[in-house]
Amino acid sequence: MTLAKDYDSVMGRSNDIMKEALGLDYNEFEQGGIKFDYEALMKSTGYTLDEVAKIQAKTAVGNTPLIELRNLSALTRKYAKPGYGARIFAKDEAANASGSFKARRAACAVAHAKKLGYKGVIAATSGNYGAAVASQAAMQGLECIIVQECYDSHGVGQPEIVEKARKCEAYGAEVIQLTVGPELFYTFLSVLEDTKYFNASLYSPFGIAGVETLGYEIATQCRELIGRDPDMVICTNAGGGMMTGTARGLIKAGAVDTKLVAASIDLTGLHMASDEQFNKKSCTTGHTGFGVPYATDPDHSDVPRSAARPLRYMDRYVTVTQGEVMYMTEALANLEGIERGPAGNTALAAAFSLARELPEDAVIVISETEYTGAGKHIQPQLSFARDNGIEIKFGIPQEEDKPGVNIVLPKDPGFVQHKDADLDHFRKRLITKAVQKAGVDPKDLKTDDFEFLAAETKTDEAFVKEALGL
Repeated sequence: MTLAKDYDSVMGRSNDIMKEALGLDYNEFEQGGIKFDYEALMKSTGYTLDEVAKIQAKTAVGNTPLIELRNLSALTRKYAKPGYGARIFAKDEAANASGSFKARRAACAVAHAKKLGYKGVIAATSGNYGAAVASQAAMQGLECIIVQECYDSHGVGQPEIVEKARKCEAYGAEVIQLTVGPELFYTFLSVLEDTKYFNASLYSPFGIAGVETLGYEIATQCRELIGRDPDMVICTNAGGGMMTGTARGLIKAGAVDTKLVAASIDLTGLHMASDEQFNKKSCTTGHTGFGVPYATDPDHSDVPRSAARPLRYMDRYVTVTQGEVMYMTEALANLEGIERGPAGNTALAAAFSLARELPEDAVIVISETEYTGAGKHIQPQLSFARDNGIEIKFGIPQEEDKPGVNIVLPKDPGFVQHKDADLDHFRKRLITKAVQKAGVDPKDLKTDDFEFLAAETKTDEAFVKEALGL
């Protein structure tokens, strides 16, 4: 029987399509209503941390350098009070095959697809993950399709996204490019159904398990270099996988006292699904347009239950601006001789500011760098912004920044300044959304529901009850 391929029919079969495309029945982890067994989902990969590391090592992934950014650390001390200005280290994930930490996720997912006998893999992504999956598929002998949200309705694509499509194609992948809008997920599901390929989702337990090695390496390398665990690890935050996997790896290494900070570019006011506003943003990843909705509603991803659940691990959430990230991208190249792309430099901009809060002997690690390429350099991004009517100027970013209107480069390094987001507000949003989606009256919640929501938000039962007005 031929299945109907209209939008509503395909979307209505999404759970069945996902089950077949992952070889994983998410119903096994459901516990009724709000809660599900998250740790059982993570264990369902069947791989230990050591086994994941061995899988990655076979395809030039993992064991990346930890580099002390001495010149940037010295510069931040010039703007800190005496005795303050932490040492800043960068985990150089650009050293991975494909040039980003996403190779860790892809190596595990693609290896599992091959183990299960799938002929190919598919991922829906506009970012580095597409290149990572394409690279790993090439190494491991599988076909690869990347479904990418790339253009506005005029056929104009952002240079950073177009660069990532080029990289995917260079690795031999087929790239299906779409305009911004709801057709992305529909097309992704439809192609999954037609090809019977593996869903190499960013949000599967295989993908998140791949990132755990990153957190583990940060802990062990810090112990080798400085004799102790880092005081703070800063993760660029979009879909939450970096924060989740890194945190889980740090915990498995015993680094339980390290503070975990999420950093996103503040794009408040720009709608991610708006055709008109699609090209008004210059940084296409690591921003609040992904970071906030995925933190507060992780299960609106391309799997029934996302393994990326950043609020379980986050101690703090800070934002920086597009101009600050571009400024720090240039500073990293000029002062450290390291040219890297913008996503990891979101965490770097936050680190440059947060370092001034900590004493000189404290250690901050930014959890990633990423490769750079033609469309990812700041000059093409700034040129693209100008072409789209964005004003480029020097000034005070945290006071003058207006996403979609301007990009404000700091007039002085001292004006690189993070802003704290209201983490408790995000936690409360997750709690209320989870209860609403489950269709449960808060008064009918049981003890284990409260325990689950407390674990989801790194809080306690009293916080959950307060959020629900109980």
